[in-house]
Amino acid sequence: MSAREPVLAAVDAEDLEVISARLQDAVARMGDLVYLPKQRRFAALFNRFKWESGKHENLRVRSGLHFDGVLSVKSRNLKRGAPDAVVSLLAVRFTPKTADDPLGTVELVFAGGGAMMLEVECLDAGLADVSGDWAARRRPEHDSEEH
Repeated sequence: MSAREPVLAAVDAEDLEVISARLQDAVARMGDLVYLPKQRRFAALFNRFKWESGKHENLRVRSGLHFDGVLSVKSRNLKRGAPDAVVSLLAVRFTPKTADDPLGTVELVFAGGGAMMLEVECLDAGLADVSGDWAARRRPEHDSEEH
């Protein structure tokens, strides 16, 4: 994948599962997770592991994630006041408020029990790689209890 890779878009929970899979084990500094209330946008920059490259390649790429129509953002067990603190993303999930209502909550689940909850008027997300690949120091390992 190059820096010109098209954006992956998500407008429902199934679409978001694809973005979540791409972002599994992505790392970010807390300062790179930003809520812009006037624009009703949440934006984040991650260094994601390129699982799609295959089991013999350990590559990372810088990727931008955004959600539009964000009404509020809350966090749990994260160092919001420490912009250089590093977090590792495990999954991104969407839960609608009701079956017939597009309003819902996007949850970004981080290793160590941290989470960010975005209240959204509807699911409107995008993910795009914004850099070239580089060699990762190691392949992420999974603790089965973290998923």
